[in-house]
Amino acid sequence: MNPIGLGSTRSNINFYIANRPPIDDYPGMNDLRGLAAGEIAHIVKHTSNHWRKVFNVYAKLLFDWYSLQQKNGAESWQEYRDVELFQPHSHVALLFSAPRFDTDNSAIHIIAGKTYAANLDLPPLVWLDAYFAINKEYRVIVAPYPDYRQLSNERISQLIEFMGSVLYK
Repeated sequence: MNPIGLGSTRSNINFYIANRPPIDDYPGMNDLRGLAAGEIAHIVKHTSNHWRKVFNVYAKLLFDWYSLQQKNGAESWQEYRDVELFQPHSHVALLFSAPRFDTDNSAIHIIAGKTYAANLDLPPLVWLDAYFAINKEYRVIVAPYPDYRQLSNERISQLIEFMGSVLYK
């Protein structure tokens, strides 16, 4: 099964989420494609506040990650969200399909939430605390759901540390 979701086909950071935007062709899409300019604003405008939170949290996380890597072309996380997030050139993807570990072990795989992770066929995980689990060999991290309360700024910082630990193992 090919990856299904939004973002780059050359992604090196894959986020996996159990739900899809309930509008347009997202519920039935069966491919991986980059977002078009303005598509995030369209999704947010025509769905609940939930998708605004998801995009904002991932934009904050990735802006901070790339700032630490000194690879950030954006001036703020808002600019990163609007210009880079899940674009064809971004090297990140938001996937609605289950992770596959047989094809690419170079990507970091971040699962959104314990509940979703429990429903997936994942390699053995080590729980680091009540919020995060990790498998360094397969570069898998189970993280809180991308919501301000669950994946707070403090937990974003923790997740960035864990991303570094699986990348530079």
